[in-house]
Amino acid sequence: MARGDKTRFVCQACGTVHPKWQGRCEGCGEWNTLAEEAPAPARGPGPAAKAGGGRRVEFVGLKGESAPPPRIPTGIAELDRVLGGGLVAASAVLVGGDPGIGKSTILLQAAARVASSGRRVLYVSGEEAVEQVRLRAARLGLTESPMALAAATALRDIVASLEGESDAALVVIDSIQTVWLDALESAPGTVAQVRACAAELIRLAKARGFAIVLVGHVTKEGTLAGPRVLEHMVDATLYFEGDRGHQFRILRAVKNRFGATDEIGVFEMTGTGLVEVANPSALFLAERRGNVSGSAVFAGIEGTRPVLVEVQALLSPSSGGSPRRQVVGWDSGRLSMLLAVLEARCGMSLGQNDVYLNIAGGLRINEPAADLAVAAALVSAATDRPTDAGAVYFGEVGLSGEVRQVSQPEPRLREAAKLGFSAATLPRRVARGGKAPAPPQGLVLHETGHLADLVAVFAEKTVKPRRAGP
Repeated sequence: MARGDKTRFVCQACGTVHPKWQGRCEGCGEWNTLAEEAPAPARGPGPAAKAGGGRRVEFVGLKGESAPPPRIPTGIAELDRVLGGGLVAASAVLVGGDPGIGKSTILLQAAARVASSGRRVLYVSGEEAVEQVRLRAARLGLTESPMALAAATALRDIVASLEGESDAALVVIDSIQTVWLDALESAPGTVAQVRACAAELIRLAKARGFAIVLVGHVTKEGTLAGPRVLEHMVDATLYFEGDRGHQFRILRAVKNRFGATDEIGVFEMTGTGLVEVANPSALFLAERRGNVSGSAVFAGIEGTRPVLVEVQALLSPSSGGSPRRQVVGWDSGRLSMLLAVLEARCGMSLGQNDVYLNIAGGLRINEPAADLAVAAALVSAATDRPTDAGAVYFGEVGLSGEVRQVSQPEPRLREAAKLGFSAATLPRRVARGGKAPAPPQGLVLHETGHLADLVAVFAEKTVKPRRAGP
C-alpha cells in the first residue's frame, strides 16, 4: 500500500489529523476522540492550472453601492432579532444546543410560519420519523401549515429531492450529524461525514437560492460536536442555551455575516411550544426578593438589547482545607480575581469561605461590566447587609481596585428607569462636550472610582452592637 493510501486518525471534537492512534488529541486535549478514517483521494492540479490558464478575476474598489440582501421573516420576532432581520436567501445557518433544549421545536414553529406566509418550506428529519414530527406539530398547533415534511438520512436522496424543487425558500436539516454519504467509509456524525455532507448541502443552497438551516448537536462542554470547521462554512451560527429544568431559553448569535453578533433572543418553554419574551428584564427579576443579602441587580447589554438580571452570592465557612468556588452563569476565573481584589485592596477576609455565585434566570453573562454587581453581591453576603432593592450596578473592576468605564451606559440606565429602579451605582462618567449626559428622570446616580467606596457603603449600614455595662 502506498504511503498516501494509509488510513489516518481524526479527532471527532476538533478535526485534527494524527498519523496513528493515541489516547489524547494533541489539538484540543480531549481523550478517546480519535477515529480511524480513510483519506480522501488526492487531487492534483487541473488542466487549467497545469497550463497556466484560467479566467481572469475582476478587481473593484471599496467604494460602491449594494442593496441589502432580501430577508425572509420567520414570524418570530426574537428569532428575527438574532438573525439580523430574518433569513437571507441562499444562506446557511447552523443552530446548536443541548439535547432537548428546544432546537427542533423553535425551527418547526419558524418553518410552519414561513410556510403559512406562502413560501415553499421543506423539513427533513434524520432523527425522528414522520409520525413523530406530526405529533409534535399537533401539540404545537401547527398541523394546518402547508410545510412539506420528509424523513431521510442518505445525502444522495436528500440532494436529489432538493434538486427537483425549483421554488423552495427554506430547507431545514435536523440534524446534520445524522446525514451520511455512502462514498465515505466513516460512520455518520464523524468529522469526514459532517464536513462532506454540510459542504454539499451548502453548495446546493447557494446554487438554488434557498436558505438552509442545519441543526447540530453539542458536546458536554457546550461546543458544537464534530469539526469546528463547520462554523466557518456557514453564514450564521446560533446557540440555544438554558437548562432543561428551567423554563427560560436563550438563543445567542456567535457569528452572523448578515447581522450583529452577540445578539440574544429570549424564549419561555410552555406546553404549547416556545413563547417569545418581549421584556426579558422583567421576567428575570420577577421572583427577586430585595431584602435578602447577597443579591444585586446587574444592568447588562446583550448585543443591542439592555437586560437586567439578578446576581446571587452565598458565602459559608469552609469545612475542608480548600474553599470551594461554584459559579453558574459567569466566568469562574473572573470570580477568583474579584475575590483577590476585595482581599488585597479592600481589606476583606473572604479566603476561608466557600463562595457560590449564580446568575438567576439561566442567562450566561460574558461582559466584564458585571464585576461591580458581583462585587456588590459578595460584599452584601459577607456583611449580611442587603443591597438597595431599587438599585442597579454595572462597571468593570481592575486589579488595583479601580472601577473602569464600560460601553453603552445610557441604554442600561434607561432600562433600569423603565423598570422602576431609583438608583444606579456605576463608574465615574466622562463628560462629553464639557457636560455629562443627564440621567433618566427619577434615577439617582452614585458614581464610584474605587471598589473600596462600595465596601464603605456596606460598612456604614452595619450597626455595631452596644457594649453592655459602663
